[in-house]
Amino acid sequence: MAENIIIRVQSPDGMKKIPSTKRETAAAFLKKVAKEFGFNSNGFSVYLNRNKTGEILSQNKTLSLLKIKHGDMLFLFPSASSTSSGEVMDTATPHTSSSLPSVSSSSSSVIPRSFSAPQVQEDEIDQYLAKQDGKIYRNKDPQLCRHSALGKCVHCVPLEPFDEDYLNHLDPPVKHMSFHAYLRKLTGGADKGKFAALENISCKIKSGCEGHPPWPEGICTKCQPSAITLNRQKYRHVDNIMFENHTIADRFLDFWRKTGSQRMGYLYGRYTEHTDIPLGIRAEVAAIYEPPQNATQNSLELLDDAKAAAVDEIAAKLGLCKVGWIFTDLLSEDTRIGTVRYTRNHDSHYLSAEECITAGYFQNQHANPCRLSRDGYFGSKFVTVVATGGPDNQVHFEGYQVSNQCMALVRDECLLPCKDAPELGYAKESSPEQYVPDVFYKDKDKFGNDVTFLSRPLPVEYLIIDITTTFPKDPQYTFSSTQRFPIENRDILGETQDFHSLATYLSQCSSASFLDIVSDFHLLLFLVTNEVMPLRDSIGLLLDAVKTSNEDLAQTWKKSEQWATIEQLCSTVGGQPSSSLGYGAMGGPSVPASSSAMWSCLHCTFMNQPGTEHCEMCSLPRS
Repeated sequence: MAENIIIRVQSPDGMKKIPSTKRETAAAFLKKVAKEFGFNSNGFSVYLNRNKTGEILSQNKTLSLLKIKHGDMLFLFPSASSTSSGEVMDTATPHTSSSLPSVSSSSSSVIPRSFSAPQVQEDEIDQYLAKQDGKIYRNKDPQLCRHSALGKCVHCVPLEPFDEDYLNHLDPPVKHMSFHAYLRKLTGGADKGKFAALENISCKIKSGCEGHPPWPEGICTKCQPSAITLNRQKYRHVDNIMFENHTIADRFLDFWRKTGSQRMGYLYGRYTEHTDIPLGIRAEVAAIYEPPQNATQNSLELLDDAKAAAVDEIAAKLGLCKVGWIFTDLLSEDTRIGTVRYTRNHDSHYLSAEECITAGYFQNQHANPCRLSRDGYFGSKFVTVVATGGPDNQVHFEGYQVSNQCMALVRDECLLPCKDAPELGYAKESSPEQYVPDVFYKDKDKFGNDVTFLSRPLPVEYLIIDITTTFPKDPQYTFSSTQRFPIENRDILGETQDFHSLATYLSQCSSASFLDIVSDFHLLLFLVTNEVMPLRDSIGLLLDAVKTSNEDLAQTWKKSEQWATIEQLCSTVGGQPSSSLGYGAMGGPSVPASSSAMWSCLHCTFMNQPGTEHCEMCSLPRS
């Protein structure tokens, strides 16, 4: 009886006890294991250790010679995962988002460059700034420098772009270094950033941990996400937001002025260098697209937008991209003098928790491509602009982003808003369906000591990064049209995009330049997305003309059949004669609509061929 032993075998499906003897061979023991777990003879491997070392091979050696004793634990792994070690699998398997370093893998924040994403196509501005020197050059100090004109000392040697003393002494002081300055700080030093890597925070349990049952039955320090302590982000991906001119903002605010309801829109523009901050990035706004939405004085609800893909496609052909979103939070104080209430300040909030979650959602949708991240992306350059009342009771535009920590909490559905306190968020608690790591923040108590608090609730100022929003002294115009074509999705105001509004727009244009007439973002959207005659496949030449400000290209496209058809449709809408549309400015013919243009039936709106007096569809007379 003394030779009878029991061996425990743990597999991904659980643990089983296998009766055996000391004199039993390894081959016989493995057959018992295969029968007990339902494997064939080659479908699994058994190891002495959890890290897949000390494999037990099918041989004639007894268990006593293999030093396997009564009560020992062996580890079974299916053959599909027996070719790689557990540690390698945890660091090399691609995840949706990498997690924070855990206790069992504290070195995961130092990753060789080979683990990064070498094939990532970064944005043009990132590629440009990566090639710049970035150093802050200083002139020779006449009082402190005691060397020749070619010499350098500590008082005039160039500073690094991440020098905090320099940033703090700027006017106004800069709280956040630029993202590329932060990258220079990471990649500096003796190793030149050989092991520098950017890790995306993850609040989810790592997949592939085979040492225990899945959550909620089991969890370990190897797969458990680390707790998060919220802190001020030292860098920001965008350092300045600039609207090209006041007209862009004024047209957006017109909706609130006429209805009193709030409004939301997407900002389209480009990223350029911001020279006021070392290696800074500026988001230049050239146009605002207003998607379908339900708006009231206190709320906004976004609706499904069937034209979203077409808008992005047109913007890309114009050299633009979606750089952010804007919304209004305005309450009129005195309509006689046009003042608004000052509601967003340090006594209330700058962004509500719900707005922070929405901003985090948009930033996760528009991640920033980055070659130093294993996932191929890190952070986001997507900005948030709020049109709200300022201290002088005038409309101000405030720019923000949320931190990468907030993006992770939103992406993994760990952050909730508070119903009765807009300035507070709430970190979810773990449930059987989802494990949520602890989220902490630090604050001072009444004695001035730093105290760590659990983020239930959470002040959202720990998640916000403010960005300066400006207008240039000399206005810039990507779209040079002086007339205003109706903005999309404003039917509630009676402003519709149709061929009647297009005819009215063309009749009001006094410019002799065809390029100036069509250089309107909303007009180009209408030409591409209208249901009567969409020009999505034939407008490429015109978009190139607007992008490069090339009048010759615009004139070439004007001679196309598509524009001739557009002119005919405009001349017949509403039974107006073409002479009233002012086509002389475009060099178009001025002929009677009844003889040479298609006409729309007043009863069924069917477009009839010229020269007919009765509708071909309903047979009713033209008059």
